[in-house]
Formats: sequence, C-alpha cells, structure tokens
Amino acid sequence: MNKLTDGIKHLIIINVILFVAPQLLQLDFTNMLALHFPENENFGIWQYITHMFMHASFSHILFNMYGLWAFGTPLEQMWGRKKFLFFYFSAGLGAGVIYTLVNYYQFNAALETLVNSGISQSEIFELMNPTKMYQNVELQTMNQLYNTPAVGASGAVYGVLAAFGLYFKDAKLALIFLPIPIAAKYFIPVMILGDLFFGMTKYSVGNIAHFAHIGGALIGFIIAYSWKKNQFKTT
Repeated sequence: MNKLTDGIKHLIIINVILFVAPQLLQLDFTNMLALHFPENENFGIWQYITHMFMHASFSHILFNMYGLWAFGTPLEQMWGRKKFLFFYFSAGLGAGVIYTLVNYYQFNAALETLVNSGISQSEIFELMNPTKMYQNVELQTMNQLYNTPAVGASGAVYGVLAAFGLYFKDAKLALIFLPIPIAAKYFIPVMILGDLFFGMTKYSVGNIAHFAHIGGALIGFIIAYSWKKNQFKTT
C-alpha cells in the first residue's frame, strides 16, 4: 500500500474538513467557495482555487481523494512535495479556467440565438433563476450554466491521472464495475475521450463537469510532459 505523503495528506485533510465542518455547523459555503459562472453575482476570482476543496456528496469526495492518493502518491514521491503541490494546483486552476471558457462559449451561443429571436439581453438575464426550468433549449442552457456552480477536486485529480499515465505507462488499472486490468497508457486516454464524448453530447449522466476533467488532464499532461522532457527538478 502506498505511504501517505505529506502533500497529499494535507490536501486530504483540508478537503475532509471543508466537507464535514459545514454539515456539522449547518453552514453553506457554496456561494462563497464554489466556482460560479463569471456573470453570476456570487462569482469571485478566488473560486478557481477554493472550488477544488468543495464536494457535493460523500461519494464525490471519496472517489476524488482515493484518486489523489492512488495516483498522486508515486508522483509526489518522485517530484517532492513542493513540486507536486505546484502541479496539483496548476492542473486544478487550468481545469477551472477551461471549464469557464467552454461554459462562456455555450452561454453566449445560446444568448445570441435568443437575441436574434427578438428577446433583449436584459429580459433574458431577468429570467436567470435557479428554481426555474424552461422548455426553450437555449434559455434552459443559459439558466443552468448561469446558476450551477462547479465543485470538486476532479479537475486537479485528472491532471494527476494524466501525469501518472505519462510516467507509469504500463501500470495496470481497472474500473470498480469492470475489474479488467488495462495498462495506464490505454486506460487513461479512454477515460479522457469518454469525458470528451459525454461533454459534447446529451448522453451525460448527472451534473458532471466533463470539460473541467478534460482541462485538468490537458494542463497536467502539458506540465508533466515538459518536466519529463527537460528533467526539471526543484531543490
């Protein structure tokens, strides 16, 4: 079993505290710490970092922390704590930025369609309400993007996963519901392509930020590839 390294240990502790404490104290930090759409009144630039420590459910935090431990431990052992934490936060930050950019594109595409149909922007924004469901596809798309904040360490963990696949290509991985060992160099790209497919189609199950996963994996791969190629080391 992998030894719990210092950097990962502290990340897990912070995640657990921010998951358990609000429930015990009956507080809701979603408006403050989750990543909101930039046009939303609750948006704050700090949320690109803080959303990585917020989780929607026990299973959500469980799988993310397990992935962080399982795939991040050999990376931190290889890179050291400071370098690993830099990598982790860079992947998470990149995931949030790419997720926002994709949402902005989808939001403005829907907005343009509605404006061209004769509805003013001010009228459209007045309809943005988290308690409403609209039959109009464009209006519902905008309303969901505007009012649904992103939470979770998944983007950063996907960056860790991409780096693990780059450094440990022949490690055997398997899904819980499909326990067939597959080499990381095949397993991880298939997972990321799956996110791309579900993110671009209507077949996604649940409210999953697929493009945050893709963004984290992309940034993580770029950084890890650069480090591996140049043998970058910190002291």
